[in-house]
Order: sequence, then structure tokens, then C-alpha cells
Amino acid sequence: MAAARRVPEGPAPDPAVQKLRVRYAKRGRMRFTSSRDFQRALERALRLAQVPMAYSAGFHPHPKVSYANAAPTGVASEAEYAELSVTRVIDADQLVQSLDAALPDGLDIVDAVEAAPGALADLLVASRWQLSFPGLSVEQVQQAVDAFLAQESVEVTRMMKQGPRAIDVRPPVLLAEVVAGGDTHGPAAVLLVTIRHTTPTVRPAEIWTALRGVSEVDLPRPASTRLAQGRLGEDGTLLDPLR
Repeated sequence: MAAARRVPEGPAPDPAVQKLRVRYAKRGRMRFTSSRDFQRALERALRLAQVPMAYSAGFHPHPKVSYANAAPTGVASEAEYAELSVTRVIDADQLVQSLDAALPDGLDIVDAVEAAPGALADLLVASRWQLSFPGLSVEQVQQAVDAFLAQESVEVTRMMKQGPRAIDVRPPVLLAEVVAGGDTHGPAAVLLVTIRHTTPTVRPAEIWTALRGVSEVDLPRPASTRLAQGRLGEDGTLLDPLR
């Protein structure tokens, strides 16, 4: 006779009555935090802010938080997303204030709304990235971009758990433009590129590798920032997934 299934003692967790979608940013040194680092920081902030989180059942309950398409470690972002389930209705604006105050500087809550029907991941179709090349002219970077866009296929190698894998990074690139930029450290050429999400998702470092591979321009490794995620509009712009 099969052994009886163990059941945790005590009452069942309170049910979720509301879902909220949160946009957060990774800035400055916090761009080096991994997805797991942020998850730990967020769970601590939820406790400090006394957010009435819904919890999973079982012997090891955890807060009901889901994440979608997190940026790679080492990359800054203005458009990261998570979805929270809570046990009582709360005000989204108040959640932004209290949760942002409980997180360390550089991990910043930007916006929050009550979740609409459907999956958050389905609203994140593409990303807009900024790749900044300090000390280079617009013409130098444009030369590399033109060589890249002229190709039908550009493969780079990514090391996966199963070993090296060739990834074609050309088809997911929908738009690419080079503009003049810079900061207190001096002028820079800035590449703005819109990339459709694929499996696996193309990373900014792989775009840099591809640009170097198809051109004769010696491009230094750029500072990369995700500016936006969302659905694609008719003109190629990204639509805010929270609105």
C-alpha cells in the first residue's frame, strides 16, 4: 500500500485577490546584480514594506512573484518587470513609494499597475537597447552597423550548459541607428537597437561581437542599457506593457 502523502499542518495560505505588475530599474553598480540577487533583495523589501503578499502552499511557502525576461548580469536596465500577487487590494502608487524606499539605491521601482488579463511575458515582444561607445565617432560605429545590416545571417557562439551553440543574431535586429552622445567622461557614439525576443534571446554583448566580426572597425566593449520592453507598434516603436 502506497504511503500516505504528507500534508503541511496549519491553515491554508490566504488566497490572492489582486495582481500588480511592477517596472523596476537596475542602475549604476546594481547592474552587476544577478536575477537571483534581485529576487532576494525584492523579497526582503516586500517584508520591510509590509506588502500583504500571497504565498504558495506546501512545506516551503514562498511569496508569489513572477519575473519576465530579466536583463543579463552586468547590463543596466530601465525596463525590468515582475508580477506580484497580494492578499488584499492595495494602491499601485503607494506600492511604488513604499517598495522603492525599502530597496537599495540603484534597484528602483519605476511604475506599478493592477495587472490586466493575460500573461505579462506575452506583452514583452522586443527590447530597445542603448550601446554606448566612448571615444568613437558616429561614422566609425555607423560603418560597422552598415556592414552588419547588409548581412542576411550573422552567427555568434554562446556557451550553453550543453556546450557551445551558434546563434544567428541578424534576424532579430529590427531597427538600428547611431547617434551622437556622451557624458561627463566625454563624447561617445551611441547605437540604439531594437531586438525582437527569440529563444534564446539575443544579448547586447552578442550584437557587439557580431559588429566586430563583420566589420574592420575595432569596437571597444560598450556600456549597455535596456531602455524599454514591450509590444511592437506599427512604426517599430515599443508600446508600454503596463498601459
